[in-house]
Amino acid sequence: MVIFALLGVNLISAIILAFQGDRRHAAELNILGSAATFAVSLALAFRVYEEGPFITGDGFFFVDAFNVYLCVLTAFVSMTTAVFSRKYMAHERKHGKVGHKGMRFYHAMFQVFIFAMLLALLTNNIGVLWIAMELATLSTVLLVSLYRTPAAVEAAWKYFILCGVGIAQALFGTVLLYFASEKIFGEGSKGLLWTNLSAVADKLEPTVLSLAFIFFMVGYGTKVGLVPLHNWLPDAHSEGPTPISAVLSGLLLNVALYALVRCKVLVDGATQSHMAGHIMMIFGLLSLLVASFSLLRQRDIKRLFAYSSIEHMGIATFAFGLGGPIATFGGLLHMLVHSLTKSSIFFTAGHASQMHSTQDMSGIGGLIKGNPLAGWGLMLGVIAIAGMPPFGVFTSEFLILTALIKEAPYIMPFFLLGIVVAFAALFRRVMPMVFGPAPSNQKAVKLAHLPVLVHLGLVLAIGLYLPAFLSDWFHMALKILIK
Repeated sequence: MVIFALLGVNLISAIILAFQGDRRHAAELNILGSAATFAVSLALAFRVYEEGPFITGDGFFFVDAFNVYLCVLTAFVSMTTAVFSRKYMAHERKHGKVGHKGMRFYHAMFQVFIFAMLLALLTNNIGVLWIAMELATLSTVLLVSLYRTPAAVEAAWKYFILCGVGIAQALFGTVLLYFASEKIFGEGSKGLLWTNLSAVADKLEPTVLSLAFIFFMVGYGTKVGLVPLHNWLPDAHSEGPTPISAVLSGLLLNVALYALVRCKVLVDGATQSHMAGHIMMIFGLLSLLVASFSLLRQRDIKRLFAYSSIEHMGIATFAFGLGGPIATFGGLLHMLVHSLTKSSIFFTAGHASQMHSTQDMSGIGGLIKGNPLAGWGLMLGVIAIAGMPPFGVFTSEFLILTALIKEAPYIMPFFLLGIVVAFAALFRRVMPMVFGPAPSNQKAVKLAHLPVLVHLGLVLAIGLYLPAFLSDWFHMALKILIK
C-alpha cells in the first residue's frame, strides 16, 4: 500500500494540476503533492531500514536499500525543486515567456516526470523499467520545449532523437536478456523480474549477457549523458526551464545510472568476469575528460553546468565500473552529493539569468552586490561541485581516488587531469559572474532561497560527518551490488 500511495500521489497531483495548473495556489498544490511523495518515500525507507528488502504487488515491485535510497533522494529533490519553481515560474509567467496553457502543462508534466522516475526505480520488471524510462524521456522532451522558441523546439527534438535511439538500444538489450532467461524460466514474465534474474545470474548464458550489456551501455548510457551520446544534455539544459534542468541533472541521470548498475550486477554474475566494469570505466573516464575540457569553451551558464553534470556522471559511472567496496561506496555517495549540489547550482543559475535577462555569462556580473545570497549560493555551490573540502563531493571523490590508486594506479593521472581541468574551468567562468562589476541591466527578482540553503547545508554536513544511518544504508546497498 505504501508503494501504491507513493506512485498514486504523483498521478493524482498530475490530474488535478492539469486542470488547476495556472490558477491560484496551483504552485502550492505542486509543492504539496511533491511533499506528500517525500513523506511516503520516508515511510517506505524506514520499513526497508527496519525489516530489510521485500517484494510486493505479486512480484511486480521490489524494494531494497539501493532503490529506496534513490526514491527518497528523488522525492526530496523534486519537492525542493517544486518550492523553487513557485517563484521562478511566476516570474516567467509574468514576463510572458510561458502562457496559461504552458503553466498547466508544466505543473502536470512535472508530476508525471516524478512518477515515471519512481516507477523505474521500484519496478521489479525490466520491461516496465524500459517503459518508465521512455515515459520519463517523453515528459521531459515536452517540458524542454515549454517556451516554444525555435531553439527550445530544436533542443527538444535533438533530445528526443538521441535518447530515442538510445532507448531503442536498451530495448534490444532487454530482449537479449529475456532470451537468456527464457531457457531457465520458460515463457512468461518470470524471466523479466530482477529478483528472479539475480537468483540465477550464474546460470545465464554469458555470451548473450555480454552482448546485452553492450546495448544497455549504449542505451541507458545515453540517458546518463555519457560521451559520445551526450550532446542532447547541454541543449536540453540551456533551452528548458531551470527547474527542469535541476531535476534532469539531479534525478534523471541517477535513475538511468541505476538501471545500468543493475544490469552490470547480472552480467558480472553470468560472466564471472569484470568485462562490464571495464566498459563502464572506459565510458566514465572518457566522459570525465571530454566534459572537463568542454567546460573551458562554454558561454552559456546553464550549458556550463550541464557539462559539469556529464563530468560527474562520468565519475560515478567510473566508480561503479571500478567496483570494490570503497569505489562503490564512493559512487553511491557521489550520486547523492552531486544531486543535491547540482540542483542548488541550477537554482542560483536560474536566478542569475532572470536578474540579467540572459544566460550568456558575459552579461552576468556582480551577483554578490545585486543579491548576496544568490551570489554566495552560486560560489559555494561551485566550490562544492569542484570537489573542495569540507563539502561532500570531496569525500566521494577522495574515496573513488583512493580505490583507484589501489586497483588501477596507471589510470590515476588521467582521472586527476579531468578533475583539475574541470576545477580550473569552473572557477575561471564563475568568478567574474559572482565578483565582477554588475551590468546596468541587473534587476531585482524574487528568489527562492530556502532550497539553495537546504541543499548546500546538507552537502556540507555530509562532508563533515556522515551519519551512521546513511553509512549503514550504503553498506546494505554494497551487499546488493558486490557479490
